Amino acid sequence: MGNLLKVLTREIENYPHFFLDFENAQPTDCEREVWNQVNAVLQESESILSGLQAYKGAGQEIRDAIQNPNDMLLQERAWNSVCPLVIRLKKFYAFSLKLGTLFIYNYLLYIHIFLLNQYVMLALYQICFLPLFNVEEALQSLLESLTCPPYTPTQHLEREQALAKQFAEILHFTLRFDELKMRIPAIQNDFSYYRRTISRNRLNNMNLDIENEVNNEMANRMSLFYAEATPMLKTLSTATTNFVTENKTLPLENTTDCLSTMASVCKVMLETPEYTSRFNSEDTLLFCMRVMVGVIILYDHVHPNGAFNRSSKIDMKGCIKVLKDQPADNVEGLLNALKFTTKHLNDESTPKNIRTMLQ
Repeated sequence: MGNLLKVLTREIENYPHFFLDFENAQPTDCEREVWNQVNAVLQESESILSGLQAYKGAGQEIRDAIQNPNDMLLQERAWNSVCPLVIRLKKFYAFSLKLGTLFIYNYLLYIHIFLLNQYVMLALYQICFLPLFNVEEALQSLLESLTCPPYTPTQHLEREQALAKQFAEILHFTLRFDELKMRIPAIQNDFSYYRRTISRNRLNNMNLDIENEVNNEMANRMSLFYAEATPMLKTLSTATTNFVTENKTLPLENTTDCLSTMASVCKVMLETPEYTSRFNSEDTLLFCMRVMVGVIILYDHVHPNGAFNRSSKIDMKGCIKVLKDQPADNVEGLLNALKFTTKHLNDESTPKNIRTMLQ
């Protein structure tokens, strides 16, 4: 099964030369079609993070408007400040939907159908994202590829490191987005003001142009999204859980083994100086930690027994220790994610020492 399986079975000390190159992995010819499609979305993720980092909110304008309800100039100023922000929030939300779909079709299905070459995922991408594509041709390509001899999920992760790197980049973006969002309370304040104003104007039979962009149904969905402490992670967790639930004929182990393998690889890389010394940037260390935490959370949501019990294929004690060995400022958000966004931490089956480590 290769080095990754040896990591998974915790025999890494006997195989010290495995390294998943998060910095330099390049797509092979077999990976390139899928890699190109995913890369287009990942490039957009940079602008999403930049937009979120630059989010300042309209707090002062909203306060002025609330304190002076009869001053129409202040009402107009607040509204004109909030509307562009709501459009930006819609862009973030729409990207989360795209990311969730991408995650399912470019990775979860990739795991389950034992992809051998690029044509399977290209066909899936075309079915899902390009409605004008000839579906019969896509299905034919898919079926032809499905006749190829299978690889295990572990072998895919080891053989196709460029796609493994993109998988990691999706998780890294997800946790980074959520860390930023938690530091910006203005998001929910701005959106609440927007919804109150829309409702008030609707009662007065006033139709505002922005409702063509963000109607009531869209506003309701966005409200649920931003009410989550970690909305992007929730999106991926829900997408993963739904995928497993709705595809009962596909082995659950294919998904959970891939997630636990990635967590184990990240942990070993983080705790092994021989590997960390090969990172060209300190940012890669944080990247690796975010990826480890992301796959743990997904595993905990998908696996019936979660990630924390003794039968888990993830060494939770080791993963938490790796995080706690880092500067507190770098890992506070990650430890909080394990505490507050996992599903099984407080189960009776969770060892007491694990719960204590996260207190």
